[in-house]
Amino acid sequence: MQTEPQKEHQWLDRFIGEWTCESECNMGPDHPPSKTKGTETVQSLGGLWIVAKGEGEMPDGGTGNTIMTLGYDPQNNHYVGTFIGSMMTHLWIYNGSLDADEKMLTLDTEGPNFTQRSMAKYRDIIEFVSNDLRVMTSQILGDDGNWNQFMATHYRRNQ
Repeated sequence: MQTEPQKEHQWLDRFIGEWTCESECNMGPDHPPSKTKGTETVQSLGGLWIVAKGEGEMPDGGTGNTIMTLGYDPQNNHYVGTFIGSMMTHLWIYNGSLDADEKMLTLDTEGPNFTQRSMAKYRDIIEFVSNDLRVMTSQILGDDGNWNQFMATHYRRNQ
């Protein structure tokens, strides 16, 4: 089975390359914000998927590794993907869409809430500010029905 990349797949090519990132995370009012740094390498998989491998500092001083996959499902007309990390056991499954300006990809998912006692809805929003700068914000849906941002990561392309 051979599938030709569509314009939605080609949009993902913007991620390809070597990146340096800085994150700021706030896990709640009882925790001070933490700032960490890391790197990410993004490669294409057959022009249909991207695979992003990250490595970075953890708030506890250790090192974490992550893998994100993103692709486009033309049958269902949405972006799809996964996220896993060495610091967690949950497989995050993404389902998302691109805004009309084709600068912001919103990815919805579900996973354990901060207490690990129940599941919650999450949203990762990836915005391309320029070809060499993208920002990902992570949000959780609160009990009040509002989205609350708890993390922001700035990715800068290595030159």
